[in-house]
Amino acid sequence: MSRRRRAVKRRIPNDPIYQSYTLAKFINRVMLDGKKSVARAIVYRALEKFAQRVKTDNPLDAFEQALENSKPSLEVKTRRIGGANYQVPVEIPGERRTAMAMGWIITHARSKPGRAMEEALASELADCYHNQGTTIKKKDDTHRMAEANKAFAHYKW
Repeated sequence: MSRRRRAVKRRIPNDPIYQSYTLAKFINRVMLDGKKSVARAIVYRALEKFAQRVKTDNPLDAFEQALENSKPSLEVKTRRIGGANYQVPVEIPGERRTAMAMGWIITHARSKPGRAMEEALASELADCYHNQGTTIKKKDDTHRMAEANKAFAHYKW
């Protein structure tokens, strides 16, 4: 029996404009050095540009679709068995899937050189919406790794 106490997850308040919990989490992931107002401004402007690019009148639905397209369903975890390390494919829980997708989108947006963050974020979201780009490639690579190591799935714990 584990002696650790289960941490109680705090629920953050929804974002003020779209009343979305997912978008509030995304804003917190974009935030650097506790500057939430700057992060909100960046995300809201990026959503406006993103909505114009995909020609939709509801940016929140388009954002959630882009996020859904970039969520991985499988990943590999290293498991040591009898002196050998195996890459064991495991399913990813829902909250971690969302966190991974958000992290990938933000990381790939930040890595685009010579662009403002809102512009890079809008283009990365548009790429995810259309199932292309670096975030989708990262998801496909993760799935490919899990598929290649399917033979070790019986080592799952």
